[in-house]
Amino acid sequence: MTDPRLFVFGPGYSARVFADALRADGWRVAATCRSEEKKAELEAQGIEAFLFDRGRPLADAHAALAGTTHLLVSIPPDAKGDPVLDQHARDLADLRTLDWAGYLSTTGVYGDTGGEWVSEAAWLKPTGERQKRRVEAERGWLNLYRQYGVPMHLFRLAGIYGPGRSAIDSVRDGTARRVDKPGQVFCRIHVEDIARTLRASMERPTLGAVYNVADDLPSPSHEVVEYACRLLGVEPPPLIPFDQTEMSPMAASFYADCRRVKNDRIKRQLGVTLAYPDYRAGLEAQLAAGL
Repeated sequence: MTDPRLFVFGPGYSARVFADALRADGWRVAATCRSEEKKAELEAQGIEAFLFDRGRPLADAHAALAGTTHLLVSIPPDAKGDPVLDQHARDLADLRTLDWAGYLSTTGVYGDTGGEWVSEAAWLKPTGERQKRRVEAERGWLNLYRQYGVPMHLFRLAGIYGPGRSAIDSVRDGTARRVDKPGQVFCRIHVEDIARTLRASMERPTLGAVYNVADDLPSPSHEVVEYACRLLGVEPPPLIPFDQTEMSPMAASFYADCRRVKNDRIKRQLGVTLAYPDYRAGLEAQLAAGL
C-alpha cells in the first residue's frame, strides 16, 4: 500500500489546518507557494514545497506530484479562470496514485435566496464576478472527474472562522463593527470542522460529490460580535445601520446575498458531527483554549 501523501495547491488558512492535522498523523505533505521565502518556511516545517502561480506552473509537475494519494485545491480562480486547471489538468488526469481529491469552493455560488434555505441541489445563481468564477471553476473540476476519472469532491464552504480569524480576534484588535441590516444572516463554519469534513470524505469517498460545509446556526454578524464582547467582558461597539456604514466594495458584496445553507448531507452521507455547531461553541472554545 502506498504511504499517504497530501498535495495542497494553496496552503491557506483552512488547508493548512487540515494539512497539519494529517502531518500529526504521520502523513507526508507537499504544498505550493509563490515565493522562495515561503518555500523555505514550509520546508523548515517539514513540508515539501514547490513554487506555483498563474504564469508559473510547477517546474517539474511529474516529479512534484509523484506519489500523491490525496489532493486538495484551495486556490481561488482569477479573472482568467482556475490557474491549477489551466496549467495542470492533464498532469492530474494522468496521476494514477490519486485516491481522493477535494476542491474548496464557496456557498457564494448559490447567490441571494432572500434568506431561504439551500441544499446542494439548488440552482447556482451567483450575483458577483468572484462567485461566477467559482461556478466555472467547479464545472471545470467536475469535468475532470467526468472525463478522466479524477476522484473529485467539491466542498462549498460558508464563512470561515477560527483562532486568529474570529470575532474574538477582531474585538481584541479593535476592528470589530456591529452592522445592522434587518433580515440579513450569514452562515459560518469553524476551520476545524472543515478539516473534520474533509477527513470524513477521505474515509467515505463518493466521486463527484458536492457538499455544503456550514454550521447549524445562520446568524446576523452583529450578534456574533456582541457575543464575543460578552465573552471578553467588554462593551460592544455601537450598532450601525448598513446604509450608514462605510466599507470596501468587497466587504459590501458580502451583504448583497442572504441565504441559509443546509448541512444535512455531510451529516447523513459522511457521518460528520460538528465540533462547533454554532458560533457560540466556537468562540467559547477559542477563549477556553487561551487563543
